[in-house]
Amino acid sequence: MFQGASKLTIDAKGRLSMPSRHRDALMAQCEGRLTLTRHPDGCVLLYPRSVWDAKRGEIAALPFSARALQRLLLGNAIDVDVDSAGRVLVPTELRTAAALDRDVMLLGMGAHFELWDAARLDAHEKEQLANGLPEAAADFTF
Repeated sequence: MFQGASKLTIDAKGRLSMPSRHRDALMAQCEGRLTLTRHPDGCVLLYPRSVWDAKRGEIAALPFSARALQRLLLGNAIDVDVDSAGRVLVPTELRTAAALDRDVMLLGMGAHFELWDAARLDAHEKEQLANGLPEAAADFTF
């Protein structure tokens, strides 16, 4: 289970150093094999390969009316490995699509991660919170 936010930097070659707390779990769970893809909100999703394999089946089974979502998620999915230095290469296409330049935020979202441009995440969160909680969260208490 991945949780928490980490402020990170993408280097000039497009590599991201995974925080050690997540790196150790990823090595144990999936031997450092990940799948990255786009998210409709404008971030990059990072899935342990075993989790992605199940998710890919769910996405492929969606009806034709969800073709745009299938194209976004499956058509942009790229398999990568955590290297010996604990880094993940975020491909140019995904960095461009999510406007990832240098300062990024890695968010643990349970079974996967979201990777955001730091400023873009801040603006997105402010916008979402200004709209109030969604109806689906109406009964949630803190």
